[in-house]
Amino acid sequence: MKQQDLTEGNLLSSLCVFAIPFLLANILQSLYGAVDLFVVGKYCDARSVAAVSTGTQVTQIVTSLSSGLTLGSTIVIGRYMGQKDYETVKKAIGTTLTVFSAFALILTGLMLVFEAPLLRLLNTPKESFELTMLYVAICAWGNFFICGYNSISAILRGYGDSRRPMAFVAVACGLNIVLDFVLVRYGDMGVTGTALATVVSQGVSMAAAVWYLRKNEFVFDFRLSSFKVHRKLAGELAKVGIPISFQELMVRISFLYLMTVMNSCGVFAASVVGIGSKYDVFAMLTATSMANALAAVTAQNMGGGKPERARRALWYSMSFAVGVSVLFWIWAQTSPETMIGAFTKDQEIIAAGVPFFRSCSYDYIMVAMVFCLNGYLNGRAKTLWTMVSCSAGALVLRIPMVYLFGRYFADDLGMLGRIAPIVSGIMAAYTLLYVLYEGRKHGGSEKAAV
Repeated sequence: MKQQDLTEGNLLSSLCVFAIPFLLANILQSLYGAVDLFVVGKYCDARSVAAVSTGTQVTQIVTSLSSGLTLGSTIVIGRYMGQKDYETVKKAIGTTLTVFSAFALILTGLMLVFEAPLLRLLNTPKESFELTMLYVAICAWGNFFICGYNSISAILRGYGDSRRPMAFVAVACGLNIVLDFVLVRYGDMGVTGTALATVVSQGVSMAAAVWYLRKNEFVFDFRLSSFKVHRKLAGELAKVGIPISFQELMVRISFLYLMTVMNSCGVFAASVVGIGSKYDVFAMLTATSMANALAAVTAQNMGGGKPERARRALWYSMSFAVGVSVLFWIWAQTSPETMIGAFTKDQEIIAAGVPFFRSCSYDYIMVAMVFCLNGYLNGRAKTLWTMVSCSAGALVLRIPMVYLFGRYFADDLGMLGRIAPIVSGIMAAYTLLYVLYEGRKHGGSEKAAV
């Protein structure tokens, strides 16, 4: 398999060629939860919609932890690729896969043990508590597949390949859609069918990825003897990946707290936040994709001694991501009913969601800037800064605001929807200042690199 050298050629072309498969893969991956909620909303009652909405928030903790840690692998492998040190790349791949296999098993055990206390902390509505427990328990058994797929995808992206991860997730998404309809609509399995569809499709995706790479003589042979932990590389992966994972966890906890407040308002409010979270994902897909692609591009160029090229990539990425996010913001401002109506026909849920969607949609624009800035800093291995920045946004800004707004505006979903854009706006401002400061500190203004 031939890797893509991201340190040579036209930068804008290289960035787009690398980022577009990243974007398509993220779109497909996001269809998991969206299709689950769509099918449940169409063929089940409000209790099931609330169960999948709340359960998805819990399972996203796993995805956030996994993707955060594996992004560390992309950055480390990308740096050694930039240095053309292929032997170390092989060792880094073996270390990544071994560590994440153990991590997945531990995570599964913790979820099964602590799911009930966690759902109580989230104020899960009594009407949907048992269904939510069932959904989370079934999804927990898919943790190994989530971590496996994310690890392989992160390795390939650090290697310079963003197309194959897209193909692997396409397999999972297609199978998930088919199984959702078969198990929920025709099998009448409700929430159970939705969870099973997710787990089975993820397992097939990971198996397909391993089979394909072995068949095509990938640099790593997937033999049992090759699964080794190299202490030095494990330390590098931890140094870069743990701060990213921790920041993802803090952000997720803050959103879980918002879910707690909304759950206390009943199943309709819980459903609104669940549907809103799906649009958050889709509206921010371009920003997420550009940020992750930017991390790989930056890592290779910093490893290859080309920091100016990495900085130009930041401004290209952020301009494009913000432009796309504006389109979703316009949709939310002009026709929020159609956004909510795509997932449910319940008029009470739609009515409750309109003010929430109009106010929270400003976050699409703010968070696009945050993601790209953090992607650039992550690629430069400045993960300690992004951890502190995102943790501060979650713990110092978002959670206190959720508490205050929840106390004084509990019946006003429009006010609760303003929390996210306010927090993201503040984070974008101080992160941009840090990037500009770093640019001047290391030889000239960032703007000079455009």
